[in-house]
Amino acid sequence: MAPRVFISLAEKYRFMDDAISRQFGPDHFVTAQLMHLNTATGEIELVNAGHAAPLLIRNGQVERQLESATTLPAGFGGELPRIKQHTLRPGDRVLCYTDGIIEERVDGGEPFGEERLIGCVNRLGEDPSQGLRADLRRLPHTLKQERDGRTCDDATLFMIEWCGRAADPLAVLD
Repeated sequence: MAPRVFISLAEKYRFMDDAISRQFGPDHFVTAQLMHLNTATGEIELVNAGHAAPLLIRNGQVERQLESATTLPAGFGGELPRIKQHTLRPGDRVLCYTDGIIEERVDGGEPFGEERLIGCVNRLGEDPSQGLRADLRRLPHTLKQERDGRTCDDATLFMIEWCGRAADPLAVLD
């Protein structure tokens, strides 16, 4: 069996940056968030390349943004990305989202905004019995309803939950 090779988050970003630059040239770029979660310890490393900072959800409520040093979007080349580290507690969730979620225009042209997104997430957290899967099904529907059914830009959500132990690769989510 071959030894396992660990590639750092910075190296992964550099590989992606180089590939995009070579394939598409200097006039194209890709925004991204890269994370590495140590499932045994809850330590998370984050590279933010042109997105809003992810939200930390603790006990069903948004506690704060996960601070991250913003790096240029992939494809521009340049320095290695800056990496920010955080430690999750058991049951913590991290919600990443694209700008299309918060920049959608509502109420006569006003952006939907991060505060409204946080309000939607917090309302879902008021019923903790539902679980991660149910929350992930309900959140897009809640956001679409709050935005009067409009979606004009990319509107992507990605959420992880750390259970407080190493993941069982054979586990089935309920």
